Amino acid sequence: MKHLPEDLRVQVQAEPVQTKKDLRTFLIFPERLYRSHSCWIAPLRSEQEKIFDPKRNPFYSHGEILPILARRGGRVVGRIAAIRNTLHESFHNEPVGFFGFFECEDDNEAAAALVGAAAEFCRSRGLTLLRGPTNPDTNGDCGLLVDGFDEAPPVMMSHGKRYYDSLLRACGLEKARDLVAYIVEENPMLERLERVAAYVARKRPSVKVRPLDMRRLDDEVERFKKVYNRAWEKNWGFVPMTEEEVDHMARELRRVIDPDLVVFAERDGEPIGAALALPDVNQATRYAKGRLFPFGWIPVLWHSRRISQVRVLALGLVPEAKGRGIEALLYRALYRRWAARGYRRAELSWILEDNLLMRAPLESIGGRVYKTYRIYEAAAADLGRDAADLGRDAADLGRGAAGI
Repeated sequence: MKHLPEDLRVQVQAEPVQTKKDLRTFLIFPERLYRSHSCWIAPLRSEQEKIFDPKRNPFYSHGEILPILARRGGRVVGRIAAIRNTLHESFHNEPVGFFGFFECEDDNEAAAALVGAAAEFCRSRGLTLLRGPTNPDTNGDCGLLVDGFDEAPPVMMSHGKRYYDSLLRACGLEKARDLVAYIVEENPMLERLERVAAYVARKRPSVKVRPLDMRRLDDEVERFKKVYNRAWEKNWGFVPMTEEEVDHMARELRRVIDPDLVVFAERDGEPIGAALALPDVNQATRYAKGRLFPFGWIPVLWHSRRISQVRVLALGLVPEAKGRGIEALLYRALYRRWAARGYRRAELSWILEDNLLMRAPLESIGGRVYKTYRIYEAAAADLGRDAADLGRDAADLGRGAAGI
């Protein structure tokens, strides 16, 4: 722990969020932490509030999220959320609990108290492993940034402090997997993509690629869901999205989605692949500083006209379509569309470090890794046994923040 002034050498207390005031403190804590950090983009507070609202977040139908604050002498020095995902437990048949939304001052004692509290939450529910960060699961923003701090994060991804990796390792957490993010810019290598895609199209004439049809949005969501859950089901850490979560995602994305940037690969009318890209609205929302109202929407509207990047949020094929070059058709379709709409580059994230079937094609067209995120894990029994009192408090709170 860094040297602290005499009046701050008091024990850190980690306590569950129990009131609306506590939750507001939890949500705005990063604003103080990143006040002078030019690459951090404040998430819209209204969107963050939804995550911790059981009435508006379908994750709570199969999980718990317990936000926790660490205080030293009454001053908030860090936050974390302890997470249970029963869908993950049943899908993978492993007793894993999670943590997420980790933010902390450069204070080893505070970090240990937070991680220990999350571990005790897991132990109190019979979960033997703690893994994270996931915010709240792998279908959303997850991983701790460990490389690539000099560029702002794209939409639906987070930033972080350089010292976070050291804090978590000092707590006893170790790397479980790295996730990489790629950047693809206009370059001569994209000519190779055109040639490869043209060859695949000739070899597989029954495969057609088309954009999203907004007139049949409900049907299109069903098609995307069918591909999504089959394409990623063998990936490490994957959890299938429920019907409610898919519908919720569709409603949320509808406000920012560009139909031209969603494409399907079909064989004889059946979906076998899909790709989804979003305009990087972070380039505009950063000027709202976390608040759209009363006046934050004005700079957002102004800067939205200058968005220069898209984020490819998902690109996948059903198992029987993999390894046949069809991903080249999806990449080409997306590239042509984002280029036609004036976007100069694309961010593709996130991809598991050992997913070479996805990484090799990207690198063959000039993609480069520009950010790396890390997911950690450790046996819950090895973390923060002195947080037992908080664990009992957490158990008494029922389903996460349901009582807030």
